[in-house]
Amino acid sequence: MNKGDLISKIAENANMTKAQATEALNTVLDSISSALKDGDKVTLIGFGTFSVSEREARTGRNPQTGATISIDAKKVVKFKPGKELSDSVN
Repeated sequence: MNKGDLISKIAENANMTKAQATEALNTVLDSISSALKDGDKVTLIGFGTFSVSEREARTGRNPQTGATISIDAKKVVKFKPGKELSDSVN
């Protein structure tokens, strides 16, 4: 399922237009992104938790040449699924 499919499903299930569903989904995604940028965790009970983690700088290896490369530190987004989501998939 891609974003367009999700928008269609939201519009169908919530009795709204695709434009309204698009705005609603974009608002949710923007709110999650904004909270993560501010360093907050986003917990959706039953669905899961989004958080930001810092990955330290490290050395790596170019698989084509075997040369050692330096990989910079960066922030990464993590998602931990909630119990209800995990149970629904299994």
